This record gives sequence, structure tokens and C-alpha cells, in this order.
Amino acid sequence: MDQLEQTLHTARALVLADLEAGKVAEADVVSLVEEAVSHRRWWVEQWPEGIAFVNGLIAQDVQDALLDRYGRWPLCPVCLGSDPHALEVEPPLGEDPHWVCSKTTTSVARVGALSKCL
Repeated sequence: MDQLEQTLHTARALVLADLEAGKVAEADVVSLVEEAVSHRRWWVEQWPEGIAFVNGLIAQDVQDALLDRYGRWPLCPVCLGSDPHALEVEPPLGEDPHWVCSKTTTSVARVGALSKCL
């Protein structure tokens, strides 16, 4: 397996693990992951240096697609209360992406490790 396919496979597994942790890994949601992976395959083919950013970008792509279809995901476990909000991927374009509460700037978990805190 070449580096691009291995990276995409890893990113898919990390995002699916987070979806499972949030109990939203239904078939139609998994299809959103596959769409994001397909799009990022093309993107990295156009900009090979971007391969290091794929994990966070696929997580963001799936998060955006879920917002359009279902609502905010993943909900912040730090700020419980009347104003639920989603975690954000930080850095938005960088290596070693984490789910972060933007209100408290708390790093909650690495992408792929939400099961430890949800």
C-alpha cells in the first residue's frame, strides 16, 4: 500500500472511531466519511505536501457534512449546560489534530481518541 492510501486508511479509521464514540456511526454517516476520503485523495494528489494534514481535514469535512444534515458534532463534553456547541479541530491545517473546546481552549482529545472522553 502506498503512503497516500495508508494515510487515507488511517484517517478513515480515526474519524470512524470518533463517530463510534459519539454513537453516530450509522451507514449514511459512514458514507460521508467515504466522500471526505475520496475528496481528500484528489486534494493530496494535487498538493502532495498536504498529506500530513489529512487526518484533521477529513475530520473537519465529516463534521461540516454532519452539521449540514444532522446538527453539531461532536458536542463539547467540557461545557455542559444550556448552550451546547461542537468541538473544533485544531490546528485547522496542521499535523497532530485535536478536538478542542473553542470556548475554554481546552484540548479534549486527539482526532481518533474521543472514546476516552465521551
